[in-house]
Amino acid sequence: MYLLLIFLPLLGFIVSISFGRFLSTRGSALVSCTLMLSSFVLSFISFFEVGFSRCPVYIKLFPWIDCEMFDASWGFMFDSLTVTMCFVVTSISTLVHLYSTGYMSHDPHQTRFMSFLSLFTFFMLMLITSDNFLQLFFGWEGVGLCSYLLINFWFTRLQANKSAIKAMVVNRIGDFGLAIAIFAIFLVFKSVDFSLIFALVCYFSDSKLYFLGYSFSSIDLISFLLFVGAIGKSAQLILHTWLPDAMEGPTPVSALIHAATMVTAGVFLIVRCSPIYEYSSNTLFFITVIGATTAFFSASIGVFQNDLKKIIAYSTCSQLGYMIFACGLSSYSVSVFHVFNHAYFKALLFLSAGSVIHALSDEQDIRRMGGLLHILPFTYVMILIGSLALMGFPFLAGFYSKDIILELAYSKYNFLGTFSYWLGCFSASITAFYSFKLIYNTFLANQNSFKSSVERAHDAPFALAFPLCVLGLFSVFIGFLTKDMFIGLGTPFWNNSIFVLPENLNLIDSEFTPVYIKWVPFFF
Repeated sequence: MYLLLIFLPLLGFIVSISFGRFLSTRGSALVSCTLMLSSFVLSFISFFEVGFSRCPVYIKLFPWIDCEMFDASWGFMFDSLTVTMCFVVTSISTLVHLYSTGYMSHDPHQTRFMSFLSLFTFFMLMLITSDNFLQLFFGWEGVGLCSYLLINFWFTRLQANKSAIKAMVVNRIGDFGLAIAIFAIFLVFKSVDFSLIFALVCYFSDSKLYFLGYSFSSIDLISFLLFVGAIGKSAQLILHTWLPDAMEGPTPVSALIHAATMVTAGVFLIVRCSPIYEYSSNTLFFITVIGATTAFFSASIGVFQNDLKKIIAYSTCSQLGYMIFACGLSSYSVSVFHVFNHAYFKALLFLSAGSVIHALSDEQDIRRMGGLLHILPFTYVMILIGSLALMGFPFLAGFYSKDIILELAYSKYNFLGTFSYWLGCFSASITAFYSFKLIYNTFLANQNSFKSSVERAHDAPFALAFPLCVLGLFSVFIGFLTKDMFIGLGTPFWNNSIFVLPENLNLIDSEFTPVYIKWVPFFF
């Protein structure tokens, strides 16, 4: 069952790409969606078995590289962190597959599109289930490759070519950092296996490594280089430039890249390596500063965008900042909780934006929209739910994870915590501002579209509406339903998949912050 969960999307890719012309577009879409749905059902069962029943599963498939001291095998590790990510990736990928059958129905290359989506999902599953750094790197590079193929899907457009190359090159910088980190890990620990390395980290806290002619603490150096990899994938400050340009691909791609795959890989890497980061306070300081700055910086750029998808893209960048600085404050479980919630409302926002673009014959500029409330009422409701969840409106998904990140930051009671708290609050206020701007210009302002596109405009057909409906329900309820399981006091859910040093725990302190501190984000 656990192996099928990973390899069914690969099977979908092979069938679609090999026999697509014989199956027709509808046949290959049916195969891709069915196999993806099966993978989701299996990941739901594994979520129950591993998460609730606390029975982690380890599978050693067969050796890959077996050479003297160096030993790397194809192995899979299903712990609480893995199954949580599997649930998010397969559920959103299934909905995106279904959405694509309607959204791409007019495209002559729909078969190729569906096969790339399946391959993307497979590589992301490889990344999150791997039990060693080398296999993780295989999935990591595969996700980068698929993002290139999907952003460049309409390869006759020059802008799509440029954006895909930019995504590839910027990610190379991060991947270079990750590759050096893996070399350094093998140099220090003589292994690339997670369980072995994490067990030994505490004994190497004083060891030194020479890098570029200088002596560094080996744990500091390794954790910093791993973070360089995360900056590339999760689009943090400096290497964030590829993310807005990734909007050149079809809308379902944007939803998949921004919600469940690709950008969450960096956050996942940091959380997976929590035993290494906990022994490197210097890197945690750096992570917090970069994360908080990214949250503020990206939100402030989002205000000045006029492209519907780019506004949502910068909001992703901003939310990733929150996840990263939560990791910097050693609140890894809260960071994963925000990844979990954010995936659903961000997929909802992107797919709703796709519904608007679909209705208006590929118009993306919000200045050329307006007055769509009466033409697209269903899409309006969905974008409204997604935007309120993104703002962190009380009792929607974003509220539970976003506000607790800010409370945890403040309850550190040091310069770093206060700095990230106030930057996070300002980012939240800007988020609310551009979310309202997006809704107002698209739906409530005076009509400013071309007459020809408004005449043909229609609300989402079933293939587009059903995924939106499911994501809308998730965006309302998922935070409330999973809050106690993921971040409740003393919850046993994470088992041993996340490690935090006792002196870095401050979940209880956050319960006793002054009341006005908890109200500040709400007023913003």
